[in-house]
Amino acid sequence: MALSPLNQRRWNNFKRNRRAFWSLIVFSVLFGLSLFAEFIANDKPILVQYRGEYYAPIFKFYPETQFGGDFQTEAAYRDPEVQCLIVSGGLEDCFDDPDGIIDAIGTGSFDTSTEGFQKGWTLWPLIHYSFDTVVDRPGAAPLPPNAQNWLGTDDTKRDVVARVLYGFRLSILFTLIVTTLASVVGIVAGALQGFFGGWLDLIFQRVIEIWGATPSLYVIIILFAVLGRSFWLLVFITVLFGWTALVGVVRAEFLRARNLEYVRAAKALGVSNTVIMFRHMLPNAMVATVTMLPFIVTGTIATLASLDFLGFGLPSSAPSLGELTLQAKQNLQAPWLAFTAFTVFAVMLSLLVFIFEGVRDAFDPRKTFQ
Repeated sequence: MALSPLNQRRWNNFKRNRRAFWSLIVFSVLFGLSLFAEFIANDKPILVQYRGEYYAPIFKFYPETQFGGDFQTEAAYRDPEVQCLIVSGGLEDCFDDPDGIIDAIGTGSFDTSTEGFQKGWTLWPLIHYSFDTVVDRPGAAPLPPNAQNWLGTDDTKRDVVARVLYGFRLSILFTLIVTTLASVVGIVAGALQGFFGGWLDLIFQRVIEIWGATPSLYVIIILFAVLGRSFWLLVFITVLFGWTALVGVVRAEFLRARNLEYVRAAKALGVSNTVIMFRHMLPNAMVATVTMLPFIVTGTIATLASLDFLGFGLPSSAPSLGELTLQAKQNLQAPWLAFTAFTVFAVMLSLLVFIFEGVRDAFDPRKTFQ
C-alpha cells in the first residue's frame, strides 16, 4: 500500500536521521531473533530423524517410547541414552554404554548389520539450553563463562545467554503491549477532556488526581497475593496505572486546537465530533504525543525490571532481566552477571530512545534532515 505524501515525507525524514534509522535496523534484528528464541536456544532438537520418519520436538510432545525407550514421559533429548536410541534406531545396547555406541557409530566402527539398526540424527539449536534448563557442569553456581555457556550460568545453573534471549523478548513484548494499551486509553481520555471541556474535563481531572495518588505497589502486592503472579495480570495492572501519562499532553493540545478555525469550520459543516477529534485534531497533536512515548517505553521497561528485582513481578520461573539484575547484586563474585544485565539494559533502552526520537522528529514539520 502506497504511503500518502505526508507519511512519505515523515518516512524520508526518519531515514535521514541516521542514528534513529540504524537503531531501528539493529533493534529489529535483535527483536526478530528473540521472536525465534526456541529455534536458537532450546533443550529440545529442532528436528529428529528416527527410522526414516521426522519429528519436531519443539512443537510437539513425544514420549521416550516413541524412540525405543521405556518411559511414557517426554523424551529427555539431552540424555545420552535417548540420543543413542535416536542415532542407533532404538538399539537396546544403548542402555549399557550409550556414549560408546554413539562414538562407534560416528567413527563407522559399529556393526550396522545388527537387526533393526537404522541410523538417525538430530538437528539441534545453536544453544542447547532453554531459559529454565539446568546446566550439567561441575562446580558451585554461578559458573563462569566457557565454551559451553558463553555468559556463564546464574545461581541455579541456568544458562545466562538463553535467559537473556528469552528475557529480551519478554521485556519488549510486555512493553509494546502495555505502551499500546495505555496510549490508546490515555489519548482517548485526553481527547475527550480537551475537546468537550466543562464538567467532563473537571470531573476527569479530579479522578486522575485521586488515581495518581494511589500507591500502585501496594495494589500490585495485594492482587498478586490473592490472584498469584502472571504475565497478563501484570500487564493489566501496569496499564491500569500507566494510562494517565499521555492524558495531560493530549488534553492540552485539544484545548488549544478546539477553537482554531478549521475545527469551527468542520463543526459548521456538520462533521461529527468523533471525526473532528481523531481525523483532524489528533494528527496535529501527534508531535507532543510521540514526544512522550520514549518516556513511557523506558518507564515500562524500568517498571517491569524493578518489580522483578523486588520479587513482585513475573513468576520466578520466567526469564526476567530484572531477576538477572537481582542475581548480580546477590553474587558480586560473579561479575559476568552484572556485566550482562547492564549491557542488555543499556543497549535496549538506548536503541528504543533513539528510535522514538527519530519518530518524534519525523512528525515535527519544523524538523528537516540533510
